[in-house]
Order: sequence, then C-alpha cells, then structure tokens
Amino acid sequence: MSPITISFLEKGSTVNSANYCELLRQVKKDIKNKRRGHQSKGVILHHDNARPHTAAQTVQTINELGWELLPHPPYSPDLAPSDFHLFGPLKAFTRGTKFESDDEVKSVVSDWLRHQSKDFYAEGIRKLVHRWEKCVTVLGDYVEKKKKKKVSFYLY
Repeated sequence: MSPITISFLEKGSTVNSANYCELLRQVKKDIKNKRRGHQSKGVILHHDNARPHTAAQTVQTINELGWELLPHPPYSPDLAPSDFHLFGPLKAFTRGTKFESDDEVKSVVSDWLRHQSKDFYAEGIRKLVHRWEKCVTVLGDYVEKKKKKKVSFYLY
C-alpha cells in the first residue's frame, strides 16, 4: 500500500483554504481511482486546527465530500501523524544527503513514501488512535512534553 496522494506546494507558496480544498478534492479522486471498490464516502479526516483547515470554505468542502472530521483538540501538535510517525524516519533516511534541486527532493521523498510498507502506515494510524485517546483523557494537554522542531516541508 502506498500513499493515495502525494502533493508538494510550489516554492514560495503557503497552504491556504483554497489550495487545501483543491487537495481534498484530489484525494477523493485518487481514492476512487487507486482504491477501486473502496468508496470515498466513509472517510474520516484528521487534520490540526490550522486556519486553512478550519476556514468556512474548508468545512464546506469536507461536508460536500461527505467526510467525517475527527476532532483535533486545540494546541495538540503531538497528534499529527506526520510529526510523530513520518518525519523522523524520513529525516533519518535523507540525513547527510545533498540535494541538487527541489525536484530531486520531491523525487526522493515521493519514492521513500511509496516504498514504505502497508504495516508502516498502519502503525502510524494505530499510534494516532492511541495518542488521540490519551489526549482526550488528559483533556487536550500534550501527550508528549518534548520540544518539537519545525519541519520545512508539508505532507498530506
């Protein structure tokens, strides 16, 4: 199993509600094309409370897609699977690599994502369930008290 959608922003761009909604629509198309027999209805979407994710346009798009939104407690960055499951191994894989271009970075990251096992992604979801339940139990407080480093690329 590989990721359904891999998307990169153009250099100098930022995530906003319009491009995030377009990405969500692309994910729905990709589910339909890549996971034949699995409908794109019944999707449970998890994202943090960043402005593009909570904007009225985004909420409307999620409703139009018929997806359920998993609530994300405020100030809970340790619930992002990209942070707690994905970026560590990806950073370890690319450590020490000198990239010649943005396209090379995109290629290496895309290849790495596609070559992770089904179990790798399933483990990330299992960890999310555990962390989400723990976060709810501690009333939205941090699940981990470690300082997090900001990552310079965004994956969905």
